[in-house]
Amino acid sequence: MVGLVIVSHSAELAEGVVELARQMGGEEVPIEPAGGLDDGSVGTDAARVQAAIERASAGGGVLVLMDLGSALMSAEMATEMLETGDRVLLSEAPLVEGAVAAAAVARGGASLEEVAAEARGALAMKASQLGAEAPQAGDGGPAEPPASEAAPSEAEARVSVLNEIGLHARPAAQVVELAARFDADLRLSKAGNGRKVSARSLTGLMTLGARLGDELVASASGPQAREALAALESLAAEGFGEGVAAAGGSTPAGATAPAAAPGARPAAPAKPAAPTSTGAEPAAPPQAAPPPSPGAVLAGIAASAGVAVAPAHHLGGSAAAPPERKAEGAAAESERLERGRVAARAAIEHDRERLLARGAAAEAAIFSAHVALLDDEALLEPARAALERGATAERAWFDAAEEAASTYRALADPLLRERAMDVEDVGRRVVAAIVGKDGRRGPSEEAIVIAAELTPADAAALDPKLVRGIATARGTPTAHAAILARALEIPAVVGLGDALLAVDEATPLLLDGDEGSVRVDPDAEARRSALQRAERSAARRAAARERALEPAVTRDGTRIEVVANLDEPDDAAAAVKLGAEGVGLLRTEFLFLDHPTLPTEDEQAARLAEIARALDGRPLIVRTLDAGADKPLPSLPMEPEDNPFLGVRGIRLSLNRPELLATQLRAILRVAADHPMRVMFPMVATVAEVQAALAVLRDARAETGVDAPLETGIMVEVPAAALSSEHLGRHVDFFSIGTNDLTQYTMAAERGNERVGALLAGPHPSVLRLVRETVEGGKANGRWVGVCGELAGDPPAAVLLAGLGVTELSMAPPLVPEVKAALRSVALADARAVASRALDVERADEARQLAAALL
Repeated sequence: MVGLVIVSHSAELAEGVVELARQMGGEEVPIEPAGGLDDGSVGTDAARVQAAIERASAGGGVLVLMDLGSALMSAEMATEMLETGDRVLLSEAPLVEGAVAAAAVARGGASLEEVAAEARGALAMKASQLGAEAPQAGDGGPAEPPASEAAPSEAEARVSVLNEIGLHARPAAQVVELAARFDADLRLSKAGNGRKVSARSLTGLMTLGARLGDELVASASGPQAREALAALESLAAEGFGEGVAAAGGSTPAGATAPAAAPGARPAAPAKPAAPTSTGAEPAAPPQAAPPPSPGAVLAGIAASAGVAVAPAHHLGGSAAAPPERKAEGAAAESERLERGRVAARAAIEHDRERLLARGAAAEAAIFSAHVALLDDEALLEPARAALERGATAERAWFDAAEEAASTYRALADPLLRERAMDVEDVGRRVVAAIVGKDGRRGPSEEAIVIAAELTPADAAALDPKLVRGIATARGTPTAHAAILARALEIPAVVGLGDALLAVDEATPLLLDGDEGSVRVDPDAEARRSALQRAERSAARRAAARERALEPAVTRDGTRIEVVANLDEPDDAAAAVKLGAEGVGLLRTEFLFLDHPTLPTEDEQAARLAEIARALDGRPLIVRTLDAGADKPLPSLPMEPEDNPFLGVRGIRLSLNRPELLATQLRAILRVAADHPMRVMFPMVATVAEVQAALAVLRDARAETGVDAPLETGIMVEVPAAALSSEHLGRHVDFFSIGTNDLTQYTMAAERGNERVGALLAGPHPSVLRLVRETVEGGKANGRWVGVCGELAGDPPAAVLLAGLGVTELSMAPPLVPEVKAALRSVALADARAVASRALDVERADEARQLAAALL
């Protein structure tokens, strides 16, 4: 049996991980901690690691998981000192998730290599929460091996998920253990979807996303196929070891549950749509249509602010299949594939470090998800099967990536469809590494890059000194490439349509990342005007950064508070350096993303205190958990909904789980005893919701005994809250308007859908009227109003918001200096006059232009 060793700087952490892993592996799996130093201090010791490896050695090999830094060095030294003959592997897998996944499969008698692969694959659970979900079964998950190479299915059964929170870690571990007891190939999928995962893979089972009421299809082949299915049916009838959830009354163990829960989202199609071409087009784009005429303006969606004038450059490379060659045998091709994956991993890490060096921690997390995709069984399993059938390494990986990506593109959720680009990006990296060249060629001189779509790797690899702008035929501002373009401060316009691809190489272009347009072969006057505007913008940005730490006081003496939105604790110090006067929105989802289980009160309080200390006395507004069925958390499974954007999310979810909310509020109160804190509740629509949340807060105060000041507010994200702000203002201290969701719900246009993206661009008069309504409702009760959506970070829109009476603006940290500068340049009286006029115009661009004229 394979043994496990957990190496950490902290003895308590190592022991805690061991305790958690033993819940999956049982007492029979040797799991040993190696944390801390002999004197009880924090650190790692090679001798301790060596002793732990020797204790864990049971003849099947030992897998060593480490946290960071010197833990790796100590583990490497320990392996050199070992006297045991047992094999030892050092794993790069995440410490907690990797240990849990490894223990589960080790318990079933898996080999050292299989245990190591399962530990690495555990990253898929985190990847799904970082905005680039690793493919799931039925949504790009591990594919059923082709019939030509897998033993035919000898038996099949259907079982219902009857336990309350579905196949999370512990129930999935029960299935893994069961599968290991039988001489059979047991696989599961969701009903209505043909893609299956191995029952021996904890990660595969968890990424099925099976929840209460789902029906699973189990198929088995091999000598004990029927016995395995019978055992699975029995386990499922008992709620996978967790009991059967009540549904309008208790359901006895063994009773048959409905095939699907009421209101459950329909299953993804069993056969995905054919993959569409992604990535940039070849340098000589297909001329299905004549090039746009000189002076033609292509309209798209603004994705990254700025203006650029430069020749067009079609980004080299293609999404086409790699060239054919004769395979050299499965063993040689497998080795070639492994070398390609290693090289791709290094390239991804390079891009990640490059972004971290620029202070773009949140954007760098995109590439952490890409690393997970390299080890995802959804790609590895079909690729290895293809190698056995005689495919070359590059073709096997290319086909596997295309199949997984095509399944993503067939999904209904626009944000999930965008994740197909991440899968294809990883696919292209590995193929390029195998064949020894990367077809993507950035410009050698200043240019505007043109592509059908841009992958995250493409965007991260571009040199901002040469790439003056980015124009894509497809995509949305929420796509990862657009996010990276903003981090690199490269102007970008997306969703320009296929006419863009017909533009000839080297054609002069004028790209306007503020307005969302590209002018083809502009005349001399247009070019001169744009270049002057670009020069003014660059000078304005430089001047704004020099005065970033100064307050934003209008010319007639009114101060507007400019603060930052944060997703990660590490961003707090950087935000302060950029001039943020506090945090207007701390998204607490980060507390849950790193946890396979719900974070404790102590854990939450510690992380919040860390951020508060970094702010050094500046105010911190904490938003309680904002999750929903469209973005479920590993520790918080949710029943699927037909329309999760209009379902149980935000405060609705928290009130359905009052102890979850109470834990958050107790942690916030504890930190508020020592630091200036405020709390706000998301997605509020009614007074009753506010009253219920405040009741939980009162109970939390009583439980903690903390009587520290704590202002309470709500997010105004739905029109109902804006229209009833006067009533809501009687119960809270402030409002924070989330203009992203408020615009989405007002315009009935989903934020990730490029086909309706134009409805979401800029300060639409309808949205501005709701802002005015909110401000007036706040004034009636003496409440202040802030804005924490994208509009707050756009200087002209910020002027409009200040003119409407907003007194606090919260935005991404890099946008703080320019917004402050814009507010200093105007008189509030002028901003009010312009805002009043903006309420009566018909289009968002008209409203924005009114304010831009003041700057």
